[in-house]
Amino acid sequence: MRILISNDDGVTAPGLAALHGALADYAECTVIAPDQDRSGSSSSLTIDRPLHPHTLPNGFISLNGTPTDCVHLGLNALLAHEPDMVVSGINLGANLGDDVLYSGTVAAALEGRFIKRTCMAFSLASRQPEHLATAAFYARKLVEARDQLDLPPRTVLNVNVPNLPLDRVRGIALTRLGHRARAAAPSYVLDPRGKPGYWIAVAGEAEDGGPGTDFHALMQGYVSVTPLQLDRTFNEAFHNLERWLEGLT
Repeated sequence: MRILISNDDGVTAPGLAALHGALADYAECTVIAPDQDRSGSSSSLTIDRPLHPHTLPNGFISLNGTPTDCVHLGLNALLAHEPDMVVSGINLGANLGDDVLYSGTVAAALEGRFIKRTCMAFSLASRQPEHLATAAFYARKLVEARDQLDLPPRTVLNVNVPNLPLDRVRGIALTRLGHRARAAAPSYVLDPRGKPGYWIAVAGEAEDGGPGTDFHALMQGYVSVTPLQLDRTFNEAFHNLERWLEGLT
């Protein structure tokens, strides 16, 4: 069993160490992660400069790129053998609803789609590492059960773990993505030289966060497991679009 591990919080992040620690005695794990925090980088690839992998004393490979770069380079250049799965995280901070559009954690798992096996992205619903052990426990539990999965190729499981001690987690819930409200306006700032700029504001609150969503499961103390697919084609729109396009010809 071979696992490629990456993240978006950076190669020195405590969540990455916790995920590796949870899986290292189960599989042959290779860690390739960004050399700095690349949160919010989505599925961006670096194409304007070369990438330089650097092996750290702990064996982790640091890369001057994005999470997607890390998995892409791992699959296509650095690994002698194709991994059996790609696992990403453990992110400090939940990735719920619309967050998956921006998340580097989810993007790293999505880049693993080329191995045509289910990949997983893990996030802890806290910016603090207090309950990383809880997330690590569920990461190991779900990865160990991967052979029992029967999902189409290129499926990714987005897993969010509540910020709770292990004995207070109520279980695992299968969920759909909820939706966030629009974010607050960016904050206008001036630097010491008087140059204007903006800080992107925090994500909006849950607008669609009722029963069945990842937001709701997490709030109720459950681990949320949401299956994601790469194909974002809006098939239900075909009928109306066909009629609309016919009128244009």
